[in-house]
Amino acid sequence: MVGFRTLLEKEVLRFWKVGVQTVAAPVLTAVLYLVVFAHALEGRAQAYPGIAYSAFLVPGLVMMSVLQNAFANSSSSLVQSKITGNIVFVLLPPISYLQFFGAYVLAAVIRGLGVGAGVLAATAWFVDLRLEAPLWALAFALIGAGLLGALGVMAGIISEKIDQMAAFQNFVIMPLSFLSGVFYSIHSLPEPWLRLSHANPFFYMIDGFRYGFFGVSDFAPGASLAVVGASFIAVSLATLLLLKSGYKLRH
Repeated sequence: MVGFRTLLEKEVLRFWKVGVQTVAAPVLTAVLYLVVFAHALEGRAQAYPGIAYSAFLVPGLVMMSVLQNAFANSSSSLVQSKITGNIVFVLLPPISYLQFFGAYVLAAVIRGLGVGAGVLAATAWFVDLRLEAPLWALAFALIGAGLLGALGVMAGIISEKIDQMAAFQNFVIMPLSFLSGVFYSIHSLPEPWLRLSHANPFFYMIDGFRYGFFGVSDFAPGASLAVVGASFIAVSLATLLLLKSGYKLRH
């Protein structure tokens, strides 16, 4: 396990050394989203009865930050290592592909949860929040961050250039994040958009995490957790197969 611990420490230090960019900047972005949307729609929109729109926004912004930063951590690290050529120093030591996968995903989870905690601490000053089911919120945060960390590893393996990884971020992760119910309840959508929203795995992560705060959701939290868990297993297995084959790493 020495190799696993060393690789994990390397990955955590990699983003922590530039914490202003990797942690503080996403927190500021989330606060700006809250200020702008809450100012524009407070009193004009209500997703759940008895819950202020600004309070409704906060869990969505926290979870969106967790997901986006977990993906960014593992994907950017792998792509940068491949471009600079120092990926060889990770592949040469006797580190199994399971340890490789675990270190990158766990580092991504740490960054995602760190940014999410920062967003929650910063936005809690602006709204009156309650935490009805903290274990549900923690479960969705952990599995969601793990899923996006694993997806980031997959994107990092497949991508050979920064622009390829950025395309994945801009055309897949960002749209799925914004169309997942962060800023609205999907029940306000007409058909066929309501039905299409149920095909977005990000929706289940956002909705389930929000349930942990308010005890209400657009979809049953148990079913959402099952969808997210199944997605995590599927993405992890696919990524492990790529790692085991050495696809675009050893060839």
